[in-house]
Amino acid sequence: MRIVVHGQQAFGKAVLEALLKRGENVVAVYVAPERPGAKAPVCQPDSYKKPEVWEQFKALKPDLQVMAFVTLFVPEEFLKIPTYGSIQYHPSLLPAYRGASAINWPIIKGEKETGLSIFWPDNGLDTGDILIQRKTPIGPADTLGTVYFDRLFPMGVEAMLEAVDLVKAGKAPRIKQDESKATYEGRCSPDNAKIDWGKPWEQIDRLIRGCNPAPGAWTLLDGKPLKIFDAKPLPAKDPKGIGGKLGEIVAVEADGFTVVCADGRFKVSRVQPAEGKKIEAGEWAKSVNLQPKARFT
Repeated sequence: MRIVVHGQQAFGKAVLEALLKRGENVVAVYVAPERPGAKAPVCQPDSYKKPEVWEQFKALKPDLQVMAFVTLFVPEEFLKIPTYGSIQYHPSLLPAYRGASAINWPIIKGEKETGLSIFWPDNGLDTGDILIQRKTPIGPADTLGTVYFDRLFPMGVEAMLEAVDLVKAGKAPRIKQDESKATYEGRCSPDNAKIDWGKPWEQIDRLIRGCNPAPGAWTLLDGKPLKIFDAKPLPAKDPKGIGGKLGEIVAVEADGFTVVCADGRFKVSRVQPAEGKKIEAGEWAKSVNLQPKARFT
């Protein structure tokens, strides 16, 4: 089977390498412009609406297009050029969490599980028929990073290989998505990653974990943004468990600092100032001479 791999970044590279390792006939690699490719011929079109791009693709005589990590819109007619069409990876249990930030939002919204889908893409956004799905739990300490790199990434590579095998065997299903259960979330960006210390600790905790490592939940101190990556919630058991104004820093220690929220506190242990690298919170606090009674807004 003549396979074209379409994707970039670490996941696209891992899928390509896995296919090559087991001897698949990868005839070309399509990536976004300015991305280095692989040993197979590399194509970097800036649009999939140009006739010359279509002709180049048809000349490859592809049997299957494997879309591992795709950032540009690819028209449905282009997707159907390969003999068996195109299959694509998405890091959610479709039809839930369609969109570009499908790993962030389940954590932020408090879901207990998430997963991945290998599907047959069409002109809609993550709306095509399902081929394979795999589930994974979301634990109370999970972050975007642990859910993706520890589970959805390796599970996704394996699922892609399994999907290719099903297509080759003529056994690949096409299961319609249930539109009544569909959800779509916009991109999780700094605009919706600001911490509101007036919220309950559970909401703040999920926001911090769901934005770690990107885009990074943030707050303001003296008008300057500070990203917070690691913070342990300390739910209040009595009035002393709050004991301060919302956003107020009530303790500064060598291993971090403690901030007040609506129903408890947070012990912050890793941060990133606006102009700097990620750093241990205690080290940052010492460098800026952080004092109790200072207040995040």
